Amino acid sequence: MASVNRTKSGTIVTDEIEEALADEAEAGYDPGAATAAPSGRPSLGRGVSPRLDLRVEADLSDALRQRAKEERRSVSAVARDALRQYLAS
Repeated sequence: MASVNRTKSGTIVTDEIEEALADEAEAGYDPGAATAAPSGRPSLGRGVSPRLDLRVEADLSDALRQRAKEERRSVSAVARDALRQYLAS
């Protein structure tokens, strides 16, 4: 059975795609024309979203993770909301 080649995103590389890539390479591909894909997570708002690292007790961590699981949200989203409520009070 022949192996199936796939791109990083999972697209199957067909004979037509291989031929187009070969034609592009033979024509002389200009690496300077390539644009870099943004890396990292998107910002939560405008500009940079600073990262905060903090230590908490094990039971607080467990409760946070449980709450996030129940609400089907990320731990970070639940923690951000809790911090906003605390600072608004």
